Amino acid sequence: MSEDRPGLLDGAIWPAENPKLFGHEDAEAFLSQSYRSGKGHHAVLIEGPEGIGKATLAFRFANYVLSHSDPATAPEIIPDPDPNSPVSRQISSGASHNLLHLARPVDEKTGKVKSAITVDEVRRAGKFFSQTSGTGNWRIVIIDPADDMNRNAANAILKILEEPPKRALFLVLSHAPGKLLPTIRSRCLPLKLSPLGEGDLAAALGNLGAATDDPSLLAAAKGSVGEALKLMNYGGGEIINAYQDVLSAQGPAARRAMHRLADALSGKESDTIFEFFVSHIGEDLMDRARQAARAGDIAGAERMARLQSDVNERLTVSGAYNLDRKQTILGILADIKQPGP
Repeated sequence: MSEDRPGLLDGAIWPAENPKLFGHEDAEAFLSQSYRSGKGHHAVLIEGPEGIGKATLAFRFANYVLSHSDPATAPEIIPDPDPNSPVSRQISSGASHNLLHLARPVDEKTGKVKSAITVDEVRRAGKFFSQTSGTGNWRIVIIDPADDMNRNAANAILKILEEPPKRALFLVLSHAPGKLLPTIRSRCLPLKLSPLGEGDLAAALGNLGAATDDPSLLAAAKGSVGEALKLMNYGGGEIINAYQDVLSAQGPAARRAMHRLADALSGKESDTIFEFFVSHIGEDLMDRARQAARAGDIAGAERMARLQSDVNERLTVSGAYNLDRKQTILGILADIKQPGP
């Protein structure tokens, strides 16, 4: 993780500073046409898997709007931002008076990123609009991602979405829009982004100086630059192999494999790879549930779905009460090795 950009993966470019976007030409065309028509929606829900470019698209579109405040004079195609322009410099430095980026804040006591976007963060949006009212400029709020808002924060942003200020634009990012309040989704125009094709993924990695022609890595990344960086820079491939060792081993060998994996995931500065692991086992359990359903094993499918729910609950409780991570992982692995009836 970058020390000056909490949450930024090693090898990545901060979305506000990234001049390139790959694989989302149709989404860009939709946004530019909507803006140029003068009838664009005040809130756009940009949804899709994590790490595919949603935040980069949001900052890129914000730069486009703030650089062309009159929709009628905006270019048909969203150009690459000019890093030397005043608008780009203000956005990349976080000094723009017309753009507010809401994300999980850093805990001043621990120095770590908090687990949720709090209501205090959303209140910054109210202050932002009150301070910029009457300027006549576009005012843009990027919520990155909205999935991270706790209940109070979600209700607070909903009140603003219900009565948006004039010339206000919300770019609401979501990895899992089904988890958002239905009332928030209903007030946003959905814009779904797909995972990158292998060609675009390879091009995006090359732009980061992480070019690869390894087809197995590109396939394992599932169209996500973020997943590819975790595989390349955080040992994600080794974690997947260690998980498979746990599943295939029996007896004392299985217990040793479980402890090795738990040790790797609970060490210092292991948050990124732990989140990668959590995502991987969630996908694995859902894949197993789908396979069971396709084979006609409805009971097996329900067992896997229930197991995934139990794992999610265990992780939620562990995070809420700051329980020992290694013991949490060992418990989860034991449940997966021996799912209930």
